[in-house]
Amino acid sequence: MAIVITDECINCGACEPECPNTAIYEGADDWRYADGTDLEGNVVLPGGKEADANEAQEPISDEIYYIVPDKCTECKGFHEEPQCAAVCPVDCCVPDDEHVESEEELLAKQRFMHQDE
Repeated sequence: MAIVITDECINCGACEPECPNTAIYEGADDWRYADGTDLEGNVVLPGGKEADANEAQEPISDEIYYIVPDKCTECKGFHEEPQCAAVCPVDCCVPDDEHVESEEELLAKQRFMHQDE
């Protein structure tokens, strides 16, 4: 499952540079599938959704840092544990019950986004 940042977030920003998928963004910032990945142009995501990887997407939160579920792999394929949760001083990076995925699905998403690794 993806990780979500709860509203206890103090906007310290410690989590953002730790994400190997560039799935974490500051509140109100637009995001792109291409950010920090090998994706570019029109892509079909593992869930079947089509997107332009370079097109700016609406922020998920305007107030606090947020994690894009489509890009979060819980750091599978990179680290033993989610790095955002490991560095969060207020423990607000928690499993997202609305985006449950198996380890195999998370690893497939990681391989999809980082094809050259």
